[in-house]
Amino acid sequence: MNELVECKTFSFELQNCDGAARAGRIKTRNGEIQTPIFMPVGTLGTVKSMTPEELVRFNTQIILGNTYHLYIRPGLDVIEAHGGLHKMMNWDKPILTDSGGFQVFSLKDLRKIEEDGVTFQDHIDGSKHFFSPEKVIEIQEVLGSDIMMVFDECPPHDAPMDYLQKSIDRTTRWEERCLKARTRDDCALFGIIQGATDPALRRQHAQTLRSFDFDGFAIGGLSVGEDAPSMYSTVEATTPEMPSDKPRYLMGVGKPENLIENIARGVDMFDCVLPSRNGRNGQCLTHSGVVNIRNAQHRLSLDPIDADCNCYACTHYTRSYIRHLFKSKEILAARLCTWHNLAYYLKLMESARESILENRFAAFRKSFYDKRSQAVPML
Repeated sequence: MNELVECKTFSFELQNCDGAARAGRIKTRNGEIQTPIFMPVGTLGTVKSMTPEELVRFNTQIILGNTYHLYIRPGLDVIEAHGGLHKMMNWDKPILTDSGGFQVFSLKDLRKIEEDGVTFQDHIDGSKHFFSPEKVIEIQEVLGSDIMMVFDECPPHDAPMDYLQKSIDRTTRWEERCLKARTRDDCALFGIIQGATDPALRRQHAQTLRSFDFDGFAIGGLSVGEDAPSMYSTVEATTPEMPSDKPRYLMGVGKPENLIENIARGVDMFDCVLPSRNGRNGQCLTHSGVVNIRNAQHRLSLDPIDADCNCYACTHYTRSYIRHLFKSKEILAARLCTWHNLAYYLKLMESARESILENRFAAFRKSFYDKRSQAVPML
């Protein structure tokens, strides 16, 4: 094992708190990130239907890639030949890479968990591979990730208590091995807190990991089938046990209201495939709620997707035209709706940040729900 390596290019500044909501600044070797922030998902080195240049136009500050998928395809030799993931995809801003743990464990019948790591079958051609904590760090260092994630087990949210405890203990051992395996001092490393929706387990694991010298901490294992109140209560139990001077990342979440509610509970960073996936299917996320652009009611509508949005799609095209594109199976339809959804998410985070810096987050949160004609959930 290597001696512990400290990341010399990463720092976090907490700029203001408004209740539990936080505004901060993350510095990486490839630029700064203003928090709270949403990270568009670029699983295979691309945010589906968007060019990197287009992502910059609506202030995307960081994107997410996936270790498992990039390892399988195109393969590390291809990425290494380009000089890393940033150069391959022509993206000069920060990249966070998930460890691939969720994807490996979702294979179920195609993998075997052992103390050393996980043996699994490639979902594409069935070939066998092995991921250990050390291997996952090695892969992410080849990718050149600004923020790497530890290798962890993501158990089902309804797993028995004895299995959850064993899983957490093994994940803790794997996380320590990830720390010891790091060799690059320009790649930050985040730990992951597990424990399903059990508040005591979450607090226990968070307290254990506080002694580990991670650059940030994530809450994993949510948005995997539990209801929203369970998600919120789990986050609310966990964030007070997370270091206040390091970024807090909620993995794989979620809907706009999920982001607002978890910002209110102290989370800084989010990612989810929902805005791009739903955009490709004609579901647009707006200030007043979800708009299904395929519906017949939009056939003659000259309105933009969202009257309160100034993104490229909303300032140039009508609902009628975009509906026509979907009905005609034109690729531009998916691009325009994805563009809008991602721009909406990034603007939502920017507005939340401004409200926290100005100590008016509670009013901002209420306004968010007022526009949707929804009651504000209780904290």
